Amino acid sequence: MSAAHLWAPAGAPPTKLGRHRRLSDKAGVHVSPICLGGMSIGDKWASYGMGVMDKQSSFKLLDAFYEAGGNFIDTANNYQDESSEAFIGEWMETRGIRDQIIIATKYSTNYKRGRQDVKQHSAYVGNHMKSLHVSVEDSLKKLRTSYIDILYVHWWDWQTSVEEVMNGLHALVLAGKVLYLGISDAPSWIVSRANQYARDHGKTPFCIYQGLWSVMHRDLERDILPMVKAEGMALAPWNVLASGKIRTDEEERQRRETGEKGRTVLSPNWERTEDERKVVKVLEEVAAQVGAKTVQAVAIAYVMQKIPYVFPIVGGRKVEHLYANLEALDIVLTGEHIRKIEGAVPFRAGFPYDMIGDGTSYNVGYANAGQYDLWPEREAIRPNQQNSGNAVMPSL
Repeated sequence: MSAAHLWAPAGAPPTKLGRHRRLSDKAGVHVSPICLGGMSIGDKWASYGMGVMDKQSSFKLLDAFYEAGGNFIDTANNYQDESSEAFIGEWMETRGIRDQIIIATKYSTNYKRGRQDVKQHSAYVGNHMKSLHVSVEDSLKKLRTSYIDILYVHWWDWQTSVEEVMNGLHALVLAGKVLYLGISDAPSWIVSRANQYARDHGKTPFCIYQGLWSVMHRDLERDILPMVKAEGMALAPWNVLASGKIRTDEEERQRRETGEKGRTVLSPNWERTEDERKVVKVLEEVAAQVGAKTVQAVAIAYVMQKIPYVFPIVGGRKVEHLYANLEALDIVLTGEHIRKIEGAVPFRAGFPYDMIGDGTSYNVGYANAGQYDLWPEREAIRPNQQNSGNAVMPSL
């Protein structure tokens, strides 16, 4: 066998989920382009309209994701009252694949909620050092691991200083208990201030942000999107399918007739509003134009192709839904498609962007000064660009 065999290209992955990507400019680890959401994995939240999965069905979904090429899984200390972390940890251990998986979890939420044996809960909630310590120690046990790949601040508590948070998180990185840091559900100015503090004091900055973003909820585009681009961070949007509201009229009719309805955890109204119907109607038109089988896949492709380093968190309980969502990795949306989708219900960023623009073109202040050519921004990876990432065998 010649030395050239050492550099022979790897075989094609089973699906495009196995074409992994660098997480961000600040994190060289490579992850699957879609992240599996773990909020439904577990068996404790049936009464909250979240859906539950017993251990067998959870393992079945996790196996399907892994076998399709996925390696990026998101959970939190409190999901399904801790059973999400526990199931995922047991799955990784029994399959013997812990080091192959990039596991992201979170602290901040009171994960001891409802426990009759815990009388005082203040130590388990918030961004402070005590909450961080007890949460991470418990997450390591539940996940059956010695380290967490990505640890998120789950939400900004307004009670803990930026300095305390970043010092505490950096200590965990130095201890080898956490590799990368993320932050979720926090204002852009908090993230920028935290990262600047980290840079100024030799601490570990945040490399990924997680927040609410979909074709139906675009508030994140006002300040968070510019922030992650400026900071070189990845973005992991949650609720990209709008709690199941990205569905056709026929799908909604069937849910009404069968009594299945939809998720009510974020809103008591499971049926779509008139504006939401308008968005789905345009998604149907775009799906027909690009040959997509589902509007859900188009909605996932939308967030992935707006800017680089977007890794949508997609949950669910059924393997067939997981496979259907992977169609997003085959869809190519043009600028015209994206403008068409966004035109269904226009989003207004408000002041100061209505006045000075958003930086994607020269603003009106330059109009009377000359003619200018704007440097193009870095674009997201699209399916027709994927072959450009293949490794080249060196000459020996």
